[in-house]
Amino acid sequence: PVSKVAKSNLLLFLIFVMLDVHARPANMSALKEKSPDSKEENEILPPDHLNGVKMEMDGHLNKDFHQEVFLGKEMEEFDEDSEPRKNRHKLIEIFTKVDINRDKSVSAKEMQRWIMEKTEEHFQQAVKENKLSFRAVDPDGDGHVTWDEYRIKFLASKGFNEKEIAEKVKNNEDLKIDEETQEVLENLKDRWFQADNPPADQLLNEEEFLSFLHPEHSRGMLKFMVKEIVRDLDQDGDKKLTLSEFISLPVGTVENQRAQDVDDDWVNERKKEFQEVIDANHDGIVTMEELEEYMDPMNEYSALNEAKQMIAVADENQNHNLELEEILKYSEYFTGSKLMDYARNVHEEF
Repeated sequence: PVSKVAKSNLLLFLIFVMLDVHARPANMSALKEKSPDSKEENEILPPDHLNGVKMEMDGHLNKDFHQEVFLGKEMEEFDEDSEPRKNRHKLIEIFTKVDINRDKSVSAKEMQRWIMEKTEEHFQQAVKENKLSFRAVDPDGDGHVTWDEYRIKFLASKGFNEKEIAEKVKNNEDLKIDEETQEVLENLKDRWFQADNPPADQLLNEEEFLSFLHPEHSRGMLKFMVKEIVRDLDQDGDKKLTLSEFISLPVGTVENQRAQDVDDDWVNERKKEFQEVIDANHDGIVTMEELEEYMDPMNEYSALNEAKQMIAVADENQNHNLELEEILKYSEYFTGSKLMDYARNVHEEF
């Protein structure tokens, strides 16, 4: 039986949790009426993380990149809880698909083709999701969205009262929103007008809205995304990045405030990526062009480099190809999921 003390402690804890959940920062506007429905917000807000792109919008390296370009839309099937035996079967199946010439080993060319195929899968997924997102911001279904329509929907997804905001926008009144939300809106507005293809009409159709949410698949928007990342990391304003700029994060991020605790692995990983991959001509400077090449998911040269890198990680017999045993042994690198008994009866299963 639960003691009275334990019961009262539990009650106090629950009250604290409830108060904490409903507590709001003092600077929030009175128009704020509910905590945002994150699904709704995610549908219409450009994501920080883009599947199959090497860098996040905030300048962090994409930790899941290898898995995204190796697994494509099958990523979710490989979670930590799935049965190792089932994962092993799936991995063997993938190996046979990558190994086009059926010689029981995967070459860099075969891996490059596979990476391009999986990247295309992520793009098709983005196109599919964009249809729903566009519908959410274009309720009258006229096939285009104005900036005002979008910002009303955006603020509603952040918990503001949609009717009141719409009324204020219509009457050109001050929206009385907090500083942080205002800053996000201004960044979104820049991005919105960038996605508006010439001739600029300040309206976005479904295709333009896709490049607003997913800049990685539009050449002009990819340039814009790279410019934003360089702007955040570039400390001397020369629109290029040195190694020291690349390994220190933008001011105001948690990492910077705890500079003395910066994880050595994190710094080493960025250093390696800068020197070996992004800085293509190895002159110690990364230009916007180099960063754009690096971030372009449909760049075949990058895909070939990535294929070679992925092979090198697991290529124990140093033959520049991957055999099934190697992929199974390094399954965590390729799928994020460990196969404890990878070597056991590999041959009889294959």
